[in-house]
Amino acid sequence: MPERRTPNRRVLGTALAAAAMLIATGATVLTGTASAQQSALAPTAGCGKSPTLRDGNQTIQSGGQNRSYILRLPANYNSNQSYRLVVGLHWLNGSANDVVGNGFYGLQQQSNNTAIFVAPQGLDAGWANTGGRDVTLVDDILRVVENALCVDTSQRFALGFSYGGAMSFTLACARPAVFRAVAPIAGANLSGGCSSASQPVAYFGIHGTRDSVLNISMGRSIRDVFVRANGCTAQNPPEPGQGSGTHITTAYAGCRAGYPVQWAAHDGDHVPLPTDRNSSTSWVSSEVWRFFTQFGSTTPPSSPAPSNPGPSTPGTTTPPPGGTTTCRATSVVNAWNNGLTANVTVTNTGSSAINGWTLAFTLPSGQTITGGWNATYSPTSGRVTATNVGHNASLAPGASASFGFQATHSGNNGAPSEYALNGAACATA
Repeated sequence: MPERRTPNRRVLGTALAAAAMLIATGATVLTGTASAQQSALAPTAGCGKSPTLRDGNQTIQSGGQNRSYILRLPANYNSNQSYRLVVGLHWLNGSANDVVGNGFYGLQQQSNNTAIFVAPQGLDAGWANTGGRDVTLVDDILRVVENALCVDTSQRFALGFSYGGAMSFTLACARPAVFRAVAPIAGANLSGGCSSASQPVAYFGIHGTRDSVLNISMGRSIRDVFVRANGCTAQNPPEPGQGSGTHITTAYAGCRAGYPVQWAAHDGDHVPLPTDRNSSTSWVSSEVWRFFTQFGSTTPPSSPAPSNPGPSTPGTTTPPPGGTTTCRATSVVNAWNNGLTANVTVTNTGSSAINGWTLAFTLPSGQTITGGWNATYSPTSGRVTATNVGHNASLAPGASASFGFQATHSGNNGAPSEYALNGAACATA
């Protein structure tokens, strides 16, 4: 598989300067549309119907401009099966055709027909994301693709090389509720990304120690944004020595369950698919695919935070008259061999608002929580307490909050029981 070499340095320097200007002026470049931030467990509109999109070049109106992308479907696509979706982003002066040509950085072959692939085309052959236009493009593509095809919305991924790596980092910053994981290859903060992410996203950064276009320090910098956001233990991962012809992949310790960070440094320059010495194939595609596919197909990312959520104080409540909280709690469990996911909905059935909540429940014997979303959990077995996160702390009368978790079990895959919201027992029907 041929590899593309470095992007044009002079044009990339212009991109770096533009990014620096945006940061210096405090310009806002990330915009959002609710349409792309769907419920992670809802089937897409394309499920169960004949596909209205086919393989090949597609055009789309986005932000008042004609934009384009290339779509690749699995062989024998079945609208009754939900598929992973992978967005592959090209490098500076590259194209969507280049991404398709290298098999979406080798992931298309790795997928064995289990994923839908999308390669958007950047304006001016890059990803400046001016005014958030490229994030909006991805939003619009996802909306069209998911209306036409059956996508597992808890299994969306993005990756890219160089400027495409920068754009994949930006998608993690701007759409943490949309993308389950990203893998920037030789990326940097060039597309209006972020310096402090508001929500975690599983992250696999790859960079050459001798990168002569985007210094490895730039890759470390964007990696560390998600080291912090994912709650990982800070460290300086080992990197291969010059002339070793090898790569070293490190998994960070202490990360929030379900949101790992990996870092792969290789003894090489600015290339999309590096190889170890005496190897004819790149290790990137297999390692990235393994990273992407470790997540359960029903484990969604956190829901998006509102644009101005305001302050909240977890654990404090405004109780209804009489000093009690009335509530209803329901759950849906999806179990397999020795694992399960549980999706829980709690509703404030009282007459007063709740600002900050905890929902206690009892897990069946033998179940242990291994990860979750839209709440924090302690302990992980027995009598568990789920505590709101910032965006779902407030429950108006009649309002609901939904959250969930993944767990292992030793045979009893039953639902949680004995719910209590802020200490008051909840109805379950």
